[in-house]
Formats: sequence, structure tokens, C-alpha cells
Amino acid sequence: MTTDRGSGVQRVSVGLWRLMPSARTAALLVLLIAFGVRFHYLGTQSLWNDEGNSLRLAQRSLDDLIDAAARDIHPPGYYLLLKGWIALAGTSEFSLRALSAFEGVLTVVAALALGRWLFTRGAGILAGLLVALSPFAVYYSQEARMYAQLGLLSALSMGLFVAWVQRLSHPLPSSPRADRTRVLLAVALGLCNAAGLYTHYSYPCTMLAQGVMLALWIVWRWGHTRSGLSSAAPHQNHEIRGALTGYVALNLLTLVLFLLWLPTAWDQVTAWPRTGVSLAVGEQVRTVLAWITYGNTAGKVAWLRFLWPGLLVVAALWPERRPPGDLPHSWRAGLPLLWAGIVIGALFASGAYRDANLKFLLPAQVAAALLIGAGAQRLWSATRSPANEGTNAPASRLRKTNAVRRMLAAVCLFLVVIGQVQALHALYADPAYARDDYRAMAALIAADPRPGDAIILDAPNQAEVFSYYYRGNAPVYGLPRGLGGDDVQTRADVQAVIRDHRRIFVLFWGEDERDPHRVVQATLDEGAYPVSSRWSGHVRLAQNAVLGEPQTAPQVLIDAHFGDQISLTGYALSTDAPQPGDVIGVTLFWITDAPLKVRYKVTVQLLAPGGTLASQHDAEPGNNLALTTAWTPGATVIDTHGLVIPPDPAPGQYTLVVGLYDINAPLDRLPVTVNEKLVSSLFELAGVEVR
Repeated sequence: MTTDRGSGVQRVSVGLWRLMPSARTAALLVLLIAFGVRFHYLGTQSLWNDEGNSLRLAQRSLDDLIDAAARDIHPPGYYLLLKGWIALAGTSEFSLRALSAFEGVLTVVAALALGRWLFTRGAGILAGLLVALSPFAVYYSQEARMYAQLGLLSALSMGLFVAWVQRLSHPLPSSPRADRTRVLLAVALGLCNAAGLYTHYSYPCTMLAQGVMLALWIVWRWGHTRSGLSSAAPHQNHEIRGALTGYVALNLLTLVLFLLWLPTAWDQVTAWPRTGVSLAVGEQVRTVLAWITYGNTAGKVAWLRFLWPGLLVVAALWPERRPPGDLPHSWRAGLPLLWAGIVIGALFASGAYRDANLKFLLPAQVAAALLIGAGAQRLWSATRSPANEGTNAPASRLRKTNAVRRMLAAVCLFLVVIGQVQALHALYADPAYARDDYRAMAALIAADPRPGDAIILDAPNQAEVFSYYYRGNAPVYGLPRGLGGDDVQTRADVQAVIRDHRRIFVLFWGEDERDPHRVVQATLDEGAYPVSSRWSGHVRLAQNAVLGEPQTAPQVLIDAHFGDQISLTGYALSTDAPQPGDVIGVTLFWITDAPLKVRYKVTVQLLAPGGTLASQHDAEPGNNLALTTAWTPGATVIDTHGLVIPPDPAPGQYTLVVGLYDINAPLDRLPVTVNEKLVSSLFELAGVEVR
């Protein structure tokens, strides 16, 4: 039996935390775990677009920073803090992310305290553990963006709110010290909420939850007054008036501090486009639940796996009695439930649901951890005995009931935690969850510099992070200019790059926003040959070679049939005697006599004299833009490919061959026939002399 004073009144409970040497030791262990998983591999991955934007904003002067933030979609609070941070810590990947990592650890501290104040020490420790291990929380604690700060300020604010309300509900008479504590808590809450508003525009969800919970507290307190002794009514009515006055005052403090930015915030929020995706509501709900319980790297979670955390949430919400004057259990358990509900509901109601915006749910992850931790603690500690049961039930039956409850609590909690740990491993080890590797892309471009090189950054927010890594001399063009939208100007700009350069690297990202008509790629396809294309996360690095005027008609006419419906009518080469390290351009001319239902990919290969592969370029026709399923029967499709000649090839006669294969079955090439005779699955185009 232990005394728990987390609520301001003395309570007796039997807790899961008693299995630990002490509550402090358990809390310290949780913090060590939080610290370890957040700083593990912290500087290993490359910065990505938005992190580069954070750095460049923080490196501006204060006036420029605030002016740039006014034209951004986020308030300046995080950038200002990061500016002070990098002045002390530097600008390495580790240093930039360390601020968020420390904020993530402090969020765990806030969860520990909030769980204790709402429920028990044991519930706080379990809630802290679930926040510490959450891959969702860890991921954004390892990113130089404002989302870890959003989670921290939301949890801290809710903790201050609970502490303030508890002191309003304290059954003891008022005193100068108690009044001073309430005032200090209210001031701290007002300051914290102002900092939250300056951090992210989803923060008002937390403030709205606090407002609703205060209204529910007033209703409960008023009902408690009506049903209580008449002599206590004046004192409790005074408490209600004091609560309303204090709440209005702390929100006025928040408003005054945010007033200068309020017009800018209004313009930004009201102009924010609806960027949600069309997805079944059931799948949206499943994804949200997966992120806040198991993590954003858990993949597609089966519905059955939500049974374990669901049972613990039900246990946390199950009604129970509290001592008179204490906050009712329904209010305590309802706070994290309402908090999570408002945060999640705002995402759906705003039409902003998409994977990129689910990071706004970090406060909901803390709320879910509170409910799950409270449910596990309650199941474990809700033991029965003949004394508290008030029955003549055999002691053996009561022991079995207690054992079942504890086993259920332990198993459900274990399944949630092990799910988080598995997803945490995926966060570190699965390339699918790695950030866009600008470091590697810049290194690849810089590894073999040549005269006539150029770099195009297609779409927004790449210049900041690319300039962090690239130290070469090739000119860098940000296209389309500005916010895009002028396709004629973009086309002219790309044509100028083609005219002035021989080798063009392009980083494609976020084209839907700035280049929705794909003008950059289409113009390059008309004037250059695609040589290579590789993905790094959401960014595609493409290399193009400028080899003179593009071919619009075949140099050599042929009649080769691929499968039953596709024909190759001719080809053209940029040269038949390339030098080592050069690119040979191959233009193919395709036609079909019937609509196609299968997407086919073209492979063009350069075979060395011994038949070994020397170079290869695979892509869907038209550099992945002229899909075979969109071909019009009888219309010629022009398809270009660039093959790099090895820098030190064996001299001799090389052979160019071409084939077609199902994009979903790369080993199933279409058979090639010429004059109704089967040739093979690769058609020989021409011989090329390499000296």
C-alpha cells in the first residue's frame, strides 16, 4: 500500500509501479530510454527539404527571419529558437536535430507528470514509456522542424492546465500561498499557450480542449455545490468565479502576446489550400490509430491489433468513485480522450488529411499514451478482496479474478510496447522510412564534374538543403521560377539551359505544387536524352545529355514486331562512334495497331564485344510519360534513351539491343519477330564502334 499525493489529496492505491525498485528509478529509466532512442543515429541521415529550409531561415537576420516566416506557412517561434540554438551548437546534422531531440525527451517528462496528476504515478510512468518508445514521437524528435516542439508545448500546457484546475478543486481553504500558486500556474499556462501559437497553427486544438474541460469542471463543480451542504455553496461559487476570472485572464495574456502575429496567422490559415487526399474514412481512421498507438513506421496495422490498446482505453474510462472534493474520474479520463478527439477531428474537418500532415497529431499520441497507461495501471491495481467486495465470495475466486486482471493488463501492455519496438526498429533499419538523401545526391553530382554541367532544382524548397551539401561549380537553376504557374516562361528557361549546357542533372520533388504540367521534364525530353533516373525517398535525381538537335524521324527504317500488337518502325542514333565516357543517344519510333492494357517498359542495352552488358537504360516510353496504356493505335510514339559509354571500355564493336517487358514482370520480355520469324526477346538495332 502506498500513498499517492499526485492529485493534491491523499489517496491509497496499489500500482504496477511497485514492481520497480522505486518510482523515481522507473521514471529515470524511462527518460534514459527516451534519450537513447532519440539520439541514436541522430546525425546519420541527410537533411531533407524542410530541414534545409529551417536552417536557412534560422541563419537570417531577425527582421529577415520574421519577414520570411510571414510568407511561409508556419509561425516564427521554432525558427527563432533554432537561431539561438545553432549559435551555441553549430549547424551539423546532429546539432540541428539535437534541439528537437531534447524537446522530445522533455515531452516524455511532461507525460510522466501529466499521467501522475491525472491518475497515479504508475500510470504516469507507463504513459511516459509509451511516449518514449513511440516511433511517431521519435521520428519527429530527430527532425529539425517544429513538430517536436508542438508536442512538447501541448503536453506542457495540458500539464499546467491540470495542475491549475486541481488547485482550484482543492478542498482545503484558500491561503495566500495557494492563491499565489494558482496565479503562477495561470501565468505559466498563458505564456506556454502563446509559445504554442507561435510554434504551429494546429496548437489551438489543445487550447480548445482546455476550454471544454474547464466548462465541464464548472458544470461538475456547480452540480457538486447544488447537491452539497448549503454552507459550502458560497465558498464553491467563489471558486467557480475565480476559475472563470483566471481562465479569461490567462487567455487575454496569450492573446496580447500573440496579437502582433494574429493578422498574419489569419491570412496564412485562411489561405491554406485543402491538401487532403481522397481515401476511405475507414482507412484514414486505421492510419491515424496506427500512428498514435504503434507509430508511423508500423505499416498497415491489422484491425485486430487495436484490440489490446482499445481494452486498456476502456479500462481507463471505466467509471470509478473518487473521494469527495477530488476531481471526478470521468473528468480525468475524459481529458485525454477529448484532447485526442479534438486534435484528430480538426485534421479531418479541415480537409487536411494526408500522410504529410499526420505529424499534427503528436499531441494526440501523448493523449493516447495517457489513456493506455492509465488503463494498464488500473487493471493491475484494481484488486478485489472480501473486505472491499462486500460479498462472501471465496478467497480463491477473488485471487483468480485478480490474477486474470493483472495478466490482461500485462499482456495488453506488452503487445502495445512490442509493436512500438518493432516499428522503432523499422524506423532505423528500413530504407522506406529514410529521409531524402540530398547528401548522397550532391556527392554523386560532384564526384565527376565536367565543363558544361548544370543542375535544375524542380519545384519548391530544394535550394536550401541542396546548397548545404553541394560545393561544386555547376550553375544551379531553380525552376519554375517563384511559385510557378507560368508554363511559357518555364519552357523558355529550360530551353536556355539546354542551349548552354551539355549535361543536366535535375532533382524532381513536389512537382504537383509548382510544375503540375511537368513542363520541366517535357522540355528536357524534347531537347535532351534521359541517361539515368534514381529515387531517394520522394526525390528523383535524373541525368540528361544534350547531344545536338533531337531526332524527329528515323535514320533507319525497320519492321520489328514485339508481341502481337507493338511494332518498332525505326530508330536514330546520335553517333555511331562514341568516345569513352560519352553518351550515345538512341531514339526509337513505336506504333501499335490496337489499344494496350499492359504497361510495358523499354530496355536499351549496349553489349560489349564478348556479349557482356556495358551500359543500360530502362524506362517506360517517352521517359515514363508516354505510357503504353495511353497509346493511340496508328500514332507514332517517339522514345529517347541515353546510354553512357564506360570511361575505360575495351575497344571494339559493341551492339545496341532493345526489348519490351511488362512493368510488373521484368523477366517476361515480349517475343520479337521480323518477317514473321521469331528472333529473340531482344532485337539488335545496330553495331557501335568504341575506340
